[in-house]
Amino acid sequence: MPEELANQEVTLFVPVPLRDKQKTPYLCDLRVSVLEKNLLGVHVMFKVAILTISDKGSKGEREDASGPLIREMIKDLPGEVIHYEIIPDETDVIIEALKKCSDQMRADLVLTTGGTGLSPRDVTPDATLKVIEKEVPGFSEAMRAESLKKTPHAMISRAVVGIRGSCLIVNLPGSPKGVKENLGVILPALPHALSKLKGDPSECAQE
Repeated sequence: MPEELANQEVTLFVPVPLRDKQKTPYLCDLRVSVLEKNLLGVHVMFKVAILTISDKGSKGEREDASGPLIREMIKDLPGEVIHYEIIPDETDVIIEALKKCSDQMRADLVLTTGGTGLSPRDVTPDATLKVIEKEVPGFSEAMRAESLKKTPHAMISRAVVGIRGSCLIVNLPGSPKGVKENLGVILPALPHALSKLKGDPSECAQE
């Protein structure tokens, strides 16, 4: 494993034993290196940022139902939401938010919802392409394939998935139904993908 990856820190949430008169256990967060995590053989709590991209939502004219659904779905990742924000369908604003989440907040996973279609204001994929360094087309292909089982309109989705540094950025549809279908189909593969980005040296093939 490259030294820079082995020394990269991740967050572990470790149960602390009950004390006298304490009714419920609590979790202590520890910062350890990727190498130490692998040696300990423990699961990492991935840091997740959620960006709801909606003009009306950012103005308070529409309640966001997709963002809270994403928060609920990634609990079993396991994921910890470190940032949630509703922003308008503006390319520059989206770019800035994606960079902030990946570069400053050090999120392992950024999930966007909204702006993936063909409307003039749908610019989420365009902004994402300006930010990511590599695409991961398998994820977006799987999401479109799953949605195609429900509707032919899935073909017009321009959702992009890619990486920036060690952060994975995923474009999800704007509707709660679309989020449930798309995130649901890629969720089983996300822990392995995020671990590989963090420097996990294990083999991808399974018996």
